[in-house]
Amino acid sequence: MTILMIRPVQFAYNAQTAVNNVFQRQGIEDTVVVQDSAVREFDAFVAKLRDNDIDVLVVPDTPMPHTPDSIFPNNWISFHHDGSVVLYPMFAANRRLERKQSVLHAIERVFLIHRRIDYTKHEAEGKFLEGTGSFVLDRKNGIAYACRSPRTDESLFLEFCRQFNFKPVVFDAVDEKGRAIYHTNVLMCIADSYAVINLESIVESDRLSVMKTLNESGKSIIAINQAQMIDFAGNMLQVENKQGKSFLVMSSRAFHSLQLAQVRKLESFDPIIHSPLDTIEQYGGGSARCMMAEVYLPVNSNDQQQ
Repeated sequence: MTILMIRPVQFAYNAQTAVNNVFQRQGIEDTVVVQDSAVREFDAFVAKLRDNDIDVLVVPDTPMPHTPDSIFPNNWISFHHDGSVVLYPMFAANRRLERKQSVLHAIERVFLIHRRIDYTKHEAEGKFLEGTGSFVLDRKNGIAYACRSPRTDESLFLEFCRQFNFKPVVFDAVDEKGRAIYHTNVLMCIADSYAVINLESIVESDRLSVMKTLNESGKSIIAINQAQMIDFAGNMLQVENKQGKSFLVMSSRAFHSLQLAQVRKLESFDPIIHSPLDTIEQYGGGSARCMMAEVYLPVNSNDQQQ
């Protein structure tokens, strides 16, 4: 596994996404301070991943066009074992500009792409599906989970599942104020043998069926609550390093929101890597998982990557 990460050049609060991302909070710092802080957090996070021998491909963002949320690439692109690259329709107009050729060229220098599937035409219809933010994949068991939201069109999700042979699990989930949760990956994380999930957020009519699917697929459930979700405890990702060793990656804010029993349970499965992402979380409304796009493409045998 390789992790694609985009190093920001003009990270900032994005008013276009804030309309339905309640995790964002606008601060008082000026844009230079926010950008500098985000870069420091980004670089420290990448260093921790690489210290654990996790393969990270860092691509620098470009100043133009301005893409304040480019640090979250998993929303607009995904990469699959069969050599497929999928491009997704984005809710915010300025996030559509993140689909930059510089990122695709960096991928193509290292990996083989056999086909591209492009859903972006649906933006003109007001239909959106924001990648592995909108849905969470259980690749081991061929199951995809998605909560309905303005950013997750159910028909597009079902189309994706048909094309990639995933069993769809669709449900409604809300925060403490009854608002639809904008991305599935802030409320749940699926690992090989366990799942971290905010069951409280899933509406009662859907909760049992989601739990049933998790149980039948052999997942141990580590439940988090609404407050922990707001602290990004659902926004985790299991990753493998170059030796095939697994880790669970999250932000320090997420880690410190967990109870000791939850930490011990998670560490019984995988070592935890956490890094401070406070600025990125506050202004961007996303956390560690959102910053990492997993690349499962076959490697180009001619690649001379350092």
